[in-house]
Amino acid sequence: MLRFWNKRHLNFRNQRGFTLIELMIVVAIIGILAAIAIPLYANVQARARIAKAQADARTLASAISIYAAHMAVVPTTAQGLNSLTVVAVNSLGQSAGPFMAKIPAPPAGWASPYAYTGDTTAGTFVIISNGDNTTVSLP
Repeated sequence: MLRFWNKRHLNFRNQRGFTLIELMIVVAIIGILAAIAIPLYANVQARARIAKAQADARTLASAISIYAAHMAVVPTTAQGLNSLTVVAVNSLGQSAGPFMAKIPAPPAGWASPYAYTGDTTAGTFVIISNGDNTTVSLP
């Protein structure tokens, strides 16, 4: 038994660890990878916020189109997007809606909520939101 312990003890004594230069090289490689990954991650977040704003604008445009089909006119600028969250009664006395449960919140950190401008005579509208140095506008 004593012999076995001595052999094991000798094996541990002969093992070597990492040198300081090897550890510094590993830390440098991890630093380089982090320097590359962090800006890419920030860019992905900005693109995701822009994609959310675009999807929300398309959803709002779809709800406005359904509202216009029911009411025969797009909402006025004064009515705004809030007209999509209430029941609307057209000239024939038919009620429909709400066309959306609630107006979506803009992406986190965006400067403004969704803005709406409607031209009832032309039957056109514009939805705008700003953020991440980008303007999302439909149509």
